[in-house]
Amino acid sequence: MENRIMYQNRATLIGFLGKDAEVKTTRNNATFTVLSLATKRSWKDRESGQYMSDTTWHRCIVWGKLGEFAATLTKGAHVQVEGDIRNREYTPQAKGNKTDVVKKSITEIHVTAITKLDRPAKGSSESEGAAA
Repeated sequence: MENRIMYQNRATLIGFLGKDAEVKTTRNNATFTVLSLATKRSWKDRESGQYMSDTTWHRCIVWGKLGEFAATLTKGAHVQVEGDIRNREYTPQAKGNKTDVVKKSITEIHVTAITKLDRPAKGSSESEGAAA
């Protein structure tokens, strides 16, 4: 019998972090890390001939040991993340006397793998060899 994949929810994103990783704690004292990842698409406008671009920001949630690694990432880091796309609803906390609280929807990537794509900084040992 043929083995078919009936469903798959997998996203791979490559981009840059817009701010340092944020470690947060749930009500149950579980910790997770939030990454704010920017991806960009570019194209040439047919009418003007100018190059255009559009940046999309992705909220990435990282749990467990991988979350501990993610917590070390800083603004500007070039990374590849893989994970599941999740949508959830939440009700913002009311400010003041507001009674017309509206549920909001948010899309997140629940990360299962991270690869840091930054090249290591050139060490001084390379330049010392050239000076001899």
